[in-house]
Amino acid sequence: MSEPIYDVFCGIDVGKTSHFAVALAPDGQRLCGTDLPQDESRIRCLFKDLARYGRVLVVVDQPRNIGALPVAVARECGVDIAYLPGLRMRRIADLYPGRSKTDARDAFVIADAARTLPDTLLRIDEQNAAVEGLRLLAGFDADLASEENRLVNRIRSVLLSVHPALERTIGRQMHRPVGPGLLAEFGGPEGFTAVTRQVLDESARAFAPRLWKKITDEIVDALGQQSVIVPGTDKADFVIRTLARHLLEVRRARAELAEQFETELGKHPDGPILMSLPGVGCRTAVTMLVEISGIGRFANAGHLAVYAGVAPRTHRSGTSIKGEHHRHGGNSRLKRAMYLSAFATLRDPLSRTYYDRKRAEGKNHRSALICLARRRSNVLYAMLSNGSKYTPTTQQAIPSDVSTTRDAVRNAA
Repeated sequence: MSEPIYDVFCGIDVGKTSHFAVALAPDGQRLCGTDLPQDESRIRCLFKDLARYGRVLVVVDQPRNIGALPVAVARECGVDIAYLPGLRMRRIADLYPGRSKTDARDAFVIADAARTLPDTLLRIDEQNAAVEGLRLLAGFDADLASEENRLVNRIRSVLLSVHPALERTIGRQMHRPVGPGLLAEFGGPEGFTAVTRQVLDESARAFAPRLWKKITDEIVDALGQQSVIVPGTDKADFVIRTLARHLLEVRRARAELAEQFETELGKHPDGPILMSLPGVGCRTAVTMLVEISGIGRFANAGHLAVYAGVAPRTHRSGTSIKGEHHRHGGNSRLKRAMYLSAFATLRDPLSRTYYDRKRAEGKNHRSALICLARRRSNVLYAMLSNGSKYTPTTQQAIPSDVSTTRDAVRNAA
């Protein structure tokens, strides 16, 4: 981050109900150290008092969630704001004497790091309302995705315990509307057995107009494969029906979120750019948008690749150990989005050619996919830097230094 001259360095160790703030002068003199309630007026009062000493830099260890209010108040008060990641703060704290872990000590470490180690700080850009809104929606969508997966697994587990043959049949349809739709209507094996074939056909036709006949034939065949009634089958019907209805509600909510994602992406200038990249759908585009936040945060394409966790890391010790290893760190959500989009774009001829070349070099599937994700991060950086949509070309290679491609986005993915 840039290094303007500050007269006060205020470190805030944020908390759920209260924070602790320590302010230091450039020479290290302690100006204040106080508990700071999660209250706008008290936070504003502190910043106003510190402004008497001159220009103030406020540094927090959590810029969102519990730290969102101090950041918003500081920005409204015209105070510069920065972010010291928690892992960096803990490593810096190890350099100070003592091993205690208190809010006051953490706030002092944050303030002193801002004073003596400005390069460890990250800039907090002006928050874009659209991006922050998408961040909330993306978090909610991730929760719903986990809940959807849990419900599917639970339904299949209950079915397996009472009727394995029916579980094998219905389980193949759980990713389609027909699977949970029929379960929500009829429940488990007793519910399917109690209805006529005509009723089953009509319900299946409503959910799967093309495959309903095949599906109902398989269900009837599965029901005939087991004559014994497992204890608890009658109660399983109620559990399965209830879980299936919840699953349908979750999927309905996710469909509504997908519509909001597409609408909001259309409003943001980077949205259409991200959506133009092969293998990037609306959910992947939203993840990339909110995690990258602003491409100006990254000096070059390499910095973006490191942040995304797709850049290799060199291990070398004399002449005995050396090599390139995959990075285990990085932003996990952005890394997953990069991997998924790289996998999805294997149908693209240029991406497939590059992937096959890496496989021919001896790399396994995962390693070749990571190489493709790294290559696509270069393209992504160039697109966002130039404000240009993806343009298919026959170009087979892209320079490793993407800064040289600012005038034209090349298709290497």
